[in-house]
Amino acid sequence: MADARYDGLSSGELRARFGVPCVLVFDQVGSTLDAAHDAARSRMPAGTLILADQQTAGRGRSGNRWSSAAGAGIWLTIIERPAHRDAIDVLAIRLGLRAAPVLDQWADSPIRLKWPNDLLDGRGKIGGILVESRWQDERLDWVAIGMGLNVRRPGDVPGASALRPGCSRVEILSDLIPAIRAAAQAPGMLTPDELAAWHARDAGRGRRCREPIAGEVMGIDRAGSLLVRAPDGVRACRSGSLVFQEES
Repeated sequence: MADARYDGLSSGELRARFGVPCVLVFDQVGSTLDAAHDAARSRMPAGTLILADQQTAGRGRSGNRWSSAAGAGIWLTIIERPAHRDAIDVLAIRLGLRAAPVLDQWADSPIRLKWPNDLLDGRGKIGGILVESRWQDERLDWVAIGMGLNVRRPGDVPGASALRPGCSRVEILSDLIPAIRAAAQAPGMLTPDELAAWHARDAGRGRRCREPIAGEVMGIDRAGSLLVRAPDGVRACRSGSLVFQEES
């Protein structure tokens, strides 16, 4: 149910610590994204944070579903109402760029980014980002920014990794939430500095891929598209997932 305690703290204590207008905490929920959309429809303010100790129907890209054990990770969604609708297409990229330096503090190696929304360390995937927008006609009503991070490595997920053992979820969130909120308010397409930051953390550049198209990964462009050198030239891919040739 909502308003449970999270690592011993009440929703009011978390709200004060994170500097957000509202925190909804669940012991267990299907998906924090679904809970966030319900809250946004009820006109909960921008910055409302939904946290769950356990998810039974977490949602990923392409409709993928997954469950998580209690206390095994950080499962969150933040409701935002960005003023810059032109930045929505690059928001997942921008969120990864803002989150990575925060998570470096609790990872065994620097966080790397895999297009479009995966967070990796040297051993595998630590977490992911999913952004869902809701519109009223041509007007952006809200976005739900979902993020999941492993604090314990799931034994049944090949290629998964986790943050450093013993890390504090509340301490991570204290730094992560301002970074997420700043990314949500940034205007426009990716800047040259952001492209350089992606290049420094890009887990795909120079590798061969078979999806979204076959070729060599060249990086991303200002619109957040994946650039792949295919037999007919460099192509910009706007959708799909990046799958390397060696991945099953």
